[in-house]
Amino acid sequence: MSGGGGGGSSAPGRFADYFVICGLDTETGLEPDELSALCQYIQASKTRDGASRFISSATEGENFEQTPLRRTFKSKVLARYPENVEWNPFDQDAVGMLCMPKGLAFKTQADSREPQFHSFIITREDGSRTFGFSLTFFEEVTSKQICSAMQTLYHMHNAEYDILHTPPTNDKDSCSSTGDCNGTSVSKLQRFNSYDISRDTLYVSKCICLITPMSFMKACKKVLEQLHQAVTSPQPPPLPLESYIYNILYEVPLPPAGRSLKFSGVYGPIICQRPSTNELPLFDFPVKEVFELLGVENVVQLFTCALLEFQILLYSQHYQRLMTVAETITALMFPFQWQHVYVPILPASLLHFLDAPVPYLMGLHSNGLDDRSKLELPQEANLCFVDIDNHFIELPEDLPQFPNKLEFVQEISEILMAFGIPPEGNLHCSESASKMKSLRACDLVSDKRNGNIAGSPLNSYELLKENETIARLQALVKRTGVSLEKLEVREETSSKKDLKIQCDEEEFKVYQLNIQIREIFANRFTQMFADYEVFVIQPNQDKESWFTNREQMQNFDKASFLSDQPEPYLPFLSRFLETQMFASFIDNKIMCHDEDDKDPVLRVFDSRVDKIRLLNVRTPTLRTSMYQKCTTIDEAEKSIELRLAKIDHTAVHPHLLDMKIGQGKYELGFFPKLQSDVLSTGPASNKWTKRNAPAQWRRKDRQKQHTEHLRLDNDQREKYIQEARNLGSTIRQPKLSNLSPSVIAQTNWKFVEGLLKECRNKGKSALWSHLLHYLENRQRRTTSGSFSTSGILLDSERRKSDTSPAMSPLRISLVQDMRHIQNISEIKTDVGKARAWVRLSMEKKLLSRHLKQLLSDHELTKKLYKRYAFLRCDDEKEQFLYHLLSFNAVDYFCFTNVFTTILIPYHILIVPSKKLGGSMFTANPWICISGELGETGVLQIPRNILEMTFECQNLGKLTTVQIGHDNSGLYAKWLVEYVMVRNEITGHTYKFPCGRWLGKGMDDGSLERILVGELLTSNTEVDERQCRTPPLQQSPSMIRRFVTISPNNKPKLNTGQIQEAIGEAVNGIVKHFHKPEKERGSLTLLLCGESGLVSALEQVFQHGFKSPRLFKNVFIWDFLEKAQTYYETLEQNEMVPEENWQTRARNFCRFITAINNTPRNIGKDGKFQMLVCLGARDHLLHHWIALLADCPITAQMYEDIALIKDHTLVNSLIRVLQTLQEFNITLEASLVKGIDI
Repeated sequence: MSGGGGGGSSAPGRFADYFVICGLDTETGLEPDELSALCQYIQASKTRDGASRFISSATEGENFEQTPLRRTFKSKVLARYPENVEWNPFDQDAVGMLCMPKGLAFKTQADSREPQFHSFIITREDGSRTFGFSLTFFEEVTSKQICSAMQTLYHMHNAEYDILHTPPTNDKDSCSSTGDCNGTSVSKLQRFNSYDISRDTLYVSKCICLITPMSFMKACKKVLEQLHQAVTSPQPPPLPLESYIYNILYEVPLPPAGRSLKFSGVYGPIICQRPSTNELPLFDFPVKEVFELLGVENVVQLFTCALLEFQILLYSQHYQRLMTVAETITALMFPFQWQHVYVPILPASLLHFLDAPVPYLMGLHSNGLDDRSKLELPQEANLCFVDIDNHFIELPEDLPQFPNKLEFVQEISEILMAFGIPPEGNLHCSESASKMKSLRACDLVSDKRNGNIAGSPLNSYELLKENETIARLQALVKRTGVSLEKLEVREETSSKKDLKIQCDEEEFKVYQLNIQIREIFANRFTQMFADYEVFVIQPNQDKESWFTNREQMQNFDKASFLSDQPEPYLPFLSRFLETQMFASFIDNKIMCHDEDDKDPVLRVFDSRVDKIRLLNVRTPTLRTSMYQKCTTIDEAEKSIELRLAKIDHTAVHPHLLDMKIGQGKYELGFFPKLQSDVLSTGPASNKWTKRNAPAQWRRKDRQKQHTEHLRLDNDQREKYIQEARNLGSTIRQPKLSNLSPSVIAQTNWKFVEGLLKECRNKGKSALWSHLLHYLENRQRRTTSGSFSTSGILLDSERRKSDTSPAMSPLRISLVQDMRHIQNISEIKTDVGKARAWVRLSMEKKLLSRHLKQLLSDHELTKKLYKRYAFLRCDDEKEQFLYHLLSFNAVDYFCFTNVFTTILIPYHILIVPSKKLGGSMFTANPWICISGELGETGVLQIPRNILEMTFECQNLGKLTTVQIGHDNSGLYAKWLVEYVMVRNEITGHTYKFPCGRWLGKGMDDGSLERILVGELLTSNTEVDERQCRTPPLQQSPSMIRRFVTISPNNKPKLNTGQIQEAIGEAVNGIVKHFHKPEKERGSLTLLLCGESGLVSALEQVFQHGFKSPRLFKNVFIWDFLEKAQTYYETLEQNEMVPEENWQTRARNFCRFITAINNTPRNIGKDGKFQMLVCLGARDHLLHHWIALLADCPITAQMYEDIALIKDHTLVNSLIRVLQTLQEFNITLEASLVKGIDI
């Protein structure tokens, strides 16, 4: 490493590349920093325009007529050692800008001049990073020219200010000169005289900085602080400063992975350690600080924003805080990496970057005076704004929740509290967000501890008791049987043991907390993406061509992956899979085929995923949202502890350099001008490095890697498998289940590891491969003519006597089901296809039957599986298929509910009444089908066509059919018995009974009806069972509306039966809401189905209803309209009883009017159905019943025996309906179309 460049072009593994000094160049004098001054001016004038009424003249002066001490001046890179290194060319502009982002600062002896440390990052064009660590301190200005220049600037400023702000009268002048008048003039005086050359000492900022290839923040901070201490302490340092700087630049090596290093600062040893290649990557910022500043809740929300690549703007008056928060959030993303603009410290001159329309993570320095409201930020809907100093965060709109957020927050909180950090951060939690907003950073500066908690962490818990998040957490942990009250603070786990840690206690605690929190975050991703590899789409072409066509290529089977995730995760995961960071992660996976060229981060993540899969041996990819706590903490902590207890390498001590006598002089309070001749070149020979030490390190590493990446060849694998077979035969089968998965995994570690590598061959699936071979064999047989019909099992179970029109049955075909899966373009991998096929077979209750058929091809099974395979043991196979039959007892929707975006063909059959002129019908019919996932929109049906198939996006479980016609032609009357709709992929068939006329002047004059359907139970599995048990749930017989020409033909019920019907209908709804959401059926069916609420209330109003003439039908709706007219006239005549009653009557009239004004031709019974549904939704039914029972119209239109006239019965009916009040009833769109109430 001789010469200025310090050696070859590849980095030689030195701890630091450059030592830099920035500050005031006395040669060029004071140069205003125009760019940042301009930005400040623009910002100030924006403020002035927007809020001029609120700004006093004093602050106006501060903002855009800055006093010279507050102005920004250009800082320069004064010196750097060495001049340049080839592997990291020096970027003078970037270093200058980031060492002192706001330029030079001037102060007088009256201001506080504490040194400030901050770190920064320089990202090169190729994405690689260099790290900078700088310490800014103040030095007295010795240059007379600079002092007089500052004095001159003050004279000019004061003169300008006088011209701008001269008060009109003389007394005010004299008043302000004496300075004993009002506050404003005093502040003016203080400002005018804030620098007086004869009285004040002028100080200017200076900065020393280390540029390093890796981010050892704690070590660099110590180096710089000890160097600064050397020039400020009264005693000169033991050696000239050059010796220490030379040592850190040329004699301290970078510790290799998994090793620790000790070297000497000016006053004491400095220790740093680097994680090994199978640990989480190096991260050296204190996580503790981030949680103290923001609190767990805010950190998790900010983390979610970063994962979904929102724009993130951090805001603080401390550069190091900006850096700490940015670096922590990006480090916690492991194994993902932020792919967009990343500028944790945005220099004032680059403020326009905030307008960029791309995701970014930037840090903006606040001056501690401006409120958040004064910041004009772009596109706020998409922005996450984090005011770090004020513990406040503004989130973007519609941010989905991070999976298992509550348990996640709880797990982090437990760790924080064990370290004495309150989970809410260290601002008192009771303060409201509005207080937070108005709280200014400058108010906090005076409180040095910034609200840090004192005493034991349990006191901090008391503080949090009132807090709502903690209350939610407590409720959660109560269920798991843990009590937060008894939360024991963990003893300092390791430092108290035999190992003697080399660093101090506090530093070790920082290491411990860091690794514990990072492990918890990393564990979330290893759990969530435990089986991501099988969904990676491996390219068919070579790397080069794949790279060129990367934009058009799909790299991950998103649909199949999401189909396997628990439902609560989907809002977050579906968006996360679309991010650039996820795409890059998968690209990385595709690019690294073998272990050796694997990205280190990916290697660590994959090894963790493998471990999880071994532990979950029984249920490798169970779709569950069960929260798995982190189990890797102790192991990770142990590694750090061992490195800190036994230092692997101690660097050469600083020593006297070959300097001329008189060089290296030292003056108290001033950082000396260093001797560039000794610092610009490293040692000529490499004696200092003790070349053998790193070589030993390398040798150890190589051995370690060798043992870690032991690969099995085929013979070994065969041997292990044989051993496993023998093991299996010696152990009685039931006993095997007594072994825990981890014990089995440990016993056969090598065997399982070999198997895992074998199975995980690039998203291939044994099942799908078997199916494809089967398909190929079938096609071969078909073409060769030896085709047997046994494969196509027709639905022969239909009863011969059943002559009513029905759909032709759907063919049962294994091959057809495979074709359906192959046609789904969203599924990209074989594993995805195999899983989708299993889901479809389960939903069709054909899994056992299909597999039986698949395995009946013995030749194929022999060809594909070794003789000891499970599928070749006949007894086990039979038992397996028999067990699978039990799935048929349950209705699964595991295919329909998962592949929600695919196109599905639906087959419709409309059955009109044969007896009553169905063939003469002349109008144009239409139909609209609705399901839980969507609706078709209006489909025109060609005239005289009663059966048709159409394709549309998956509707989910079907709920309603709207059917109607346009009333055209001579005979526009249509009597529809029922409608059948079948999903042609899953075979689910729904029957929608009607039994009513559609036509003007017929029945209730309706031109459209809403029909509610139910799923018909399939009987495909009947032939598989010996005993024919009746199906679990039969479709309703639908007597109510089955070819009843007039509603008066309905069976009349007595009051007891009607009360029972109401009770059952309401009970059905109550039960529906008490079930877990997943198990609830159709609410529409409970409201409008055969024995639903509408039907029951219809019976209430039909009871004792007077029918005037023989041939005229009177409907309930006619009665309701008359009641409405009565209440409206009553209100006009102002004969209104109590107010409560008045509100009910108004509501009732409003609903009736709205339903009558709907553009739909739904007929009188349809209108009644709509009224009942809306009344149930808005919890008004019991009010309306009470209202109608007292209405004089009721007396006219009902017999004396009518239920509605019996007060005891009406009161019991009201009580029953009141039970619906506690439920939030959401109506399906088809039920309330055209109504906006």
